[in-house]
Amino acid sequence: MKVLLVNGSRRENGCTYTALTEIEKELKAGGIDTEILNAGNMAAKGNVDEAVKQAAEIMKTADGMIVGSPVYYASPSGEIMMFLDRLFSSAGADLRCKPAAAIASARRAGTTATLDVLNKYFLYNEMPLIASRYWNMVHGSKPEDVLKDEEGVQIMHTLGRNMVWALKSIEAGRAAGVEQPVTEEKVYTSFIR
Repeated sequence: MKVLLVNGSRRENGCTYTALTEIEKELKAGGIDTEILNAGNMAAKGNVDEAVKQAAEIMKTADGMIVGSPVYYASPSGEIMMFLDRLFSSAGADLRCKPAAAIASARRAGTTATLDVLNKYFLYNEMPLIASRYWNMVHGSKPEDVLKDEEGVQIMHTLGRNMVWALKSIEAGRAAGVEQPVTEEKVYTSFIR
């Protein structure tokens, strides 16, 4: 089993990356392979299409996804929004029904608004949300600050363990003959008459 961890920060090894590596520790301890894609950094350098291409290829066989974003202006980074818009429109079929989670990293505020926006991508695509024991967020201005946020680090660890449990539960369900829900053709209703 494998989980793709997407870093939506312009900074490859900043606070968001640090939070993702805390989750990664629990995934690996649970026997789950991981890959971190620095999509935010790639997008900031003008390589968003390459980031989307890489993520789409990984998600063909990956079992879950965790997306992390810093909070710059009380919302997800522009880089992660551009990346997710393109990924979900081009690779939605390979994402459907795979467990997902969003995390937010901030110096101070804007985290719940960020989580709300990110979670809507997963919900629209029928991806079960993985929760922790509180909102999936960490606080700090520097990576070392994030590691001092004991509650935030614990939340990341709990999230990682919950993802392991969900993936193994899905695998056990498949082995027992539980099939994934059938995709229905989407019905679109116009609110303009």
